[in-house]
Formats: sequence, structure tokens, C-alpha cells
Amino acid sequence: MSGLLTGNLWRHADFMRMWAAQAVSAFGARITREGLPLAAVLTIEATPFELSILAALAMGPGLVVGLLAGGHVDRSRRRPILIAMDIIRALVLMTVPLAAWGGFLSMPQLYVAAACVGAASVLFDIADNAYLPSLIEPRDLVEGNAKINTTGSVAEIGGPALSGVLFQLLTVPVAIAVNAATYLVSAAFLGAIRKAETPPPPSEEAVSLRQDMVLGLNAIFRDPFVRPIFVIALAEAFFGSFLAGLYVLYAIDTLGLTPAMMGVTIAVGGLGALAGAVLGPLLADRLGVGRTILLAALGYGATSALIPLAQGEPWLAMGVLMVAQFVGDGLAVAGGVIAVSLRQTVLPLAIMGRVGAAFHVGTGSLAVVGALLGGVLATSLGIRETLYIASAGLVLAPLWAMLSPLWRQHDMPAPAERAGE
Repeated sequence: MSGLLTGNLWRHADFMRMWAAQAVSAFGARITREGLPLAAVLTIEATPFELSILAALAMGPGLVVGLLAGGHVDRSRRRPILIAMDIIRALVLMTVPLAAWGGFLSMPQLYVAAACVGAASVLFDIADNAYLPSLIEPRDLVEGNAKINTTGSVAEIGGPALSGVLFQLLTVPVAIAVNAATYLVSAAFLGAIRKAETPPPPSEEAVSLRQDMVLGLNAIFRDPFVRPIFVIALAEAFFGSFLAGLYVLYAIDTLGLTPAMMGVTIAVGGLGALAGAVLGPLLADRLGVGRTILLAALGYGATSALIPLAQGEPWLAMGVLMVAQFVGDGLAVAGGVIAVSLRQTVLPLAIMGRVGAAFHVGTGSLAVVGALLGGVLATSLGIRETLYIASAGLVLAPLWAMLSPLWRQHDMPAPAERAGE
């Protein structure tokens, strides 16, 4: 398998255009994530409660879009959807500087902007995942996903810093306008792709939302390789949300880290993710596809136990958290690159959107439930004890999956019939 630094795709002009679009879009998404709250604070002097509403609206519409988007993506050409979502995000974001220059920027407008951009980003991600298998050959999927995950990791490291620099050097309206321009650049790269995308065959009968979701779930649970990947993804979303919801509070209040120490610790996780994108294909060559996915998930869960084990002086606790971030995020991305590539290989292209929607809705719903339950458990049992429970759950899911055929699968299976190309 080819990875980040080698492979056929360096000579694949259309993939390079898509990769460039994804890289620019990834940076734009990270800048948006930081930029809208900064605009609210610096321009409107938003309260903490208003910021919490803004954050919820940025994520909430994604679940609704996930429910609706799968069938639409499968019954449409994917590239026009990607371009449209880029343009929509650019136009919505441009309303923010225009309102700020006019002196009438308000929190309700930022709420609407956050919801629209969040929903468009989810639809972009689902269509993006479904589009890649139609653009490149099945043998190149691991390489393609490794490259895409690499730029996503770099954006996670550099995006917040770039956002801060833009808002520091430029005024809020100009910084948001620059952010909007990144999506237009992404749309231009996607528009330059030359390979024609064959539209899917027209459906003669109306298909309901329920039928779309059932079809996606049936495809997942019928496949002996995708089924355990889905179960692990659900467990990671549920128990991982314990960690996500309590991590900052635990690090600052319990361990005594400063906000600056916290930022450096999280950035180390981005470096680990970058390393994981490079190492994923290499591990799959050495260990096999199935064992790489499962051992990476097991290692991620085991490494998360370092978080509640951290104690002592803040600098010492920070060192332990940095190890957990680097190793854990690296393993999560390494396994994720192979898991996504396997899913794109064994499932037909014609249902890729509905499968992606099922993954998104399932993991997103359990993440919300897990975050709420984690808060309840932390209140009654304590934060450290709740983090131990999260680690135990993250370890158990891949242990169960080692009994499945996925554990014995060394090579990438033969690709499914790629209808719709």
C-alpha cells in the first residue's frame, strides 16, 4: 500500500486538485470554528451563554442534515454538491463582514451563519467521502485517504493559530472575508477536475427517508468487515464524548494546567494525528488491514487511560497528557485511514452516501448522549472515575471485534462493483 510520501496519486492530476480543494476547505473549516466565536466576542461582546448557543448551533444541524443527505448524495453527482456547499459557506460567511461594516452585526445573524455553515460542512463531508472512490482506483484508496487525513491533521494544528493571526493582524470583518475566500478557492479547485462523473441511474420510485436509512444500515450490518468498524465507531463516539466533554475541565481544575499549557497539549495531538496518517498504510502492510484497524482502536482506548492516571505537578501531568494526545490521536488516525478505505472498497459506490449518513447520524447521536451521561456521572462519581469508565468502554469494543472476520483479513478485499461511475 502506498502512503503519504509515495504512490500513484502524486501523478493523478484530478486527485491533486481534489486534495488541494480539501486542504483549503479544511483550513477554512477550522478558521470558521474559531472565527465566529471570535467575531462574537470582539465585535458584539457576547456573553458565555450566547457563545454556548453559538457552539450548539454550529453542531446541531449536522444531525438533521445527516439524516436527510445520504439518499440525496447517492442519487446525485457528488462533485456539484461539493462545489455548491463551498459556495454556500462562502456566501453565508460574507454576510458577517458586510453586516459588521454596516454596523448591524448581531448574535441572531451569527447564530444563523453558524447553523448554515455547520449544515453545509456536514453535507460536504458526506459527499466528499462518497466522491473519492469514483475519482481514483480502489488500489489507491488507502493512499488517498492517508493524504487527505494528513492535510486535515495539519489544518487541526495550524488552523486555530492561523485564525488567531488573521484576527490579530486584520480587523474582524476582513478576517472573516478572507475565511470566506478559502471556500471559493476550494470550489475553484473542484471545478477544475476533468474526469466526468457519471450520474447515477434515475430511480423510478419515490424513496422515503426511512428507506434510505434502513438501506444504509443494512449494508453496514450485512458486511462482515464494515459491521465491526461501525460498532467500534459507535463506542468511540459514545465513550469518547465523556473525554471530550470533561477534558478541559479536568486538565485545568483537577490537574492545574494553564490555558496556554492546555493549548500546547492539544496541539501535540495534532502532531500525533499527522504521524498516524503517515504510518497507517505502513502498519497495514506489516500487520494486515484488519489487525491494523483493531489494534489501533485498542491502543487508542488503552492510551486514553493515561488521562485519568495523570497527577502531580502541572508540568508532570501535562507531560502525561501530551503522551496520551500524541499516541492516542496517532493511533486513531492510523486506524481510521484504513477503516475508511476498507469501507470505500467493499461497499458499492451507489450506496456510499447512505452508509456515510448512517455513520454520521449514529456516531453524532451517541456523542450527544455520551456527553450528557458523562456530565451526570462526573457529578455523581467524580471526573477521574468517569474518565476511567470511558477508557474501559474504548478498550472493550475492539476486543469484541477481534472475534470477527475483520481480525483475520490481511489484504484489502476485492472491490465491490462500483455502480454509478
